[in-house]
Amino acid sequence: MRVFVKVAELGSFAKAGRQLHLSPPAVTRVISALEEAIGARLLTRTTRSVKTTEAGGRYLEDCRRILADIADAEASAAGFHADPSGTLTITAPVMFGQMHVLPILLEYLDMYPLVTVQSVFVDRIVHMIDEGIDVAIRIGNLPASDLRAIRVGSVRQVVCGAPAYFEQHGIPQVPADLVHHRIIAPTAAWTSPEWQFGGKSRTRVAVCPRLLCNTNDAVIAAVEQGWGLSRVLAYQIAPALRDGRLRTVLSEYEEAAWPIHVMHAEGRRVSAKVRAFVDLAVERLRRNDLIH
Repeated sequence: MRVFVKVAELGSFAKAGRQLHLSPPAVTRVISALEEAIGARLLTRTTRSVKTTEAGGRYLEDCRRILADIADAEASAAGFHADPSGTLTITAPVMFGQMHVLPILLEYLDMYPLVTVQSVFVDRIVHMIDEGIDVAIRIGNLPASDLRAIRVGSVRQVVCGAPAYFEQHGIPQVPADLVHHRIIAPTAAWTSPEWQFGGKSRTRVAVCPRLLCNTNDAVIAAVEQGWGLSRVLAYQIAPALRDGRLRTVLSEYEEAAWPIHVMHAEGRRVSAKVRAFVDLAVERLRRNDLIH
């Protein structure tokens, strides 16, 4: 197949032979044996050129695909057995990265001393190819793409407040009650004046935040101080819920949990450094009780 592809691409037995380090008679014997085995003429030969027949043109496309698959398989086998090395660049949302990805990165670095890691923790969608990202942790529903996405868990959107706030302002019983409460919101996630709810009945509530913060940390700090309510992802306030500093409300009206995926470039040609991190991250995140 390699000889046939080279002859078809160069349009010459002699040129193909020189590139493949074969004599012209050897190239001729290979092509003749191939045509005899297939039972069809693949090339039309004249004194001036060599061209594919109709059957040869279709076979050429198949050969290119098959040879590419072989190259991928060989590269995959070589990468699987190689020691991870080089620089791994990974992105994740800020708080999720700090709370749940960073411990995995530190474990990964201890396991593979030839690897250097560059973390990009930002609350925006990073274009992996354009920005040179090897692995991304994404929270939310994903659009169709050529990237491979491995689901590792999910996280709920919750409305939360401090006990002191509820003592002073009361507890909202239905989503519509939120219009009478102080709302704190993060600017990074604030894309709509409406909060959507599911559960008993799907509804939208137009809320008007009196405080907008550019970080989730600041939002949660303001909520913990009892100034108002906010809606955040459950993992972000897990320590505060556990300690009783915050509590959630309107749980029966929550929307479906958001999926969490580990993403990397599709295909078998995955470097050892990426394969090793993805395997470790998937295993560790699936065991994390805070995102299930």
